[in-house]
Amino acid sequence: MPDQRTAESPDAELVRRAKAGDLGAFEALTNGYEQRVYGLAMRMLRQEQDAEDVTQQTFLSVLENLEGFRGEASFSTWVLRIASHAALKIIRKRKGLNTVSLEEAAAPSDELNSIPHPEFIADWRDSPEHLVEQNEVRRLLDDALTRLDEKHRLVFVLRDVEGFSVRETADALELSEANVKVRLLRARLQLREDLTRVLGDPERQLVRLPHHHE
Repeated sequence: MPDQRTAESPDAELVRRAKAGDLGAFEALTNGYEQRVYGLAMRMLRQEQDAEDVTQQTFLSVLENLEGFRGEASFSTWVLRIASHAALKIIRKRKGLNTVSLEEAAAPSDELNSIPHPEFIADWRDSPEHLVEQNEVRRLLDDALTRLDEKHRLVFVLRDVEGFSVRETADALELSEANVKVRLLRARLQLREDLTRVLGDPERQLVRLPHHHE
């Protein structure tokens, strides 16, 4: 019979040891996820100090709640869920900003009506959510993310960059699943348009002709 541990995630043994009080194992877990947590926080918050605070708070929460981690989700999903909630708390405390914790007045259909028609034709087959895996495009995508408004950026970061499910994204942002899907569609279209301006062929720009009314 094959060793059952071969099917476990690489974190499983470290989690077991950390639960038993092995600080070295906990440090290894922290080192393994620190950059990913910081990257998630930066994409959500766009401020280094806030991202550092979220990173510190995330691993403090992991340490305090590790005993309660039962493995229903992967350790990475659990850590990133803690980080996303920590980042959202900061967003909700910022003064003068519309928070993403509300459904807002617009229904999903209203947002669909505001989705722009593309002006450029992309020369690649990959969609933005697949491009996040390519290192050479990652910086361009991060720059493009800064030009997305907050509500669309957060949905894209959680769903496509960090791999949350639609339900997990909806729960984290306190939105309906339908609203998440619409915001994700808009984010993907905007990012594709933005990236095509850099990576695409300018000669293939679509020119909108004016409508003539009788």
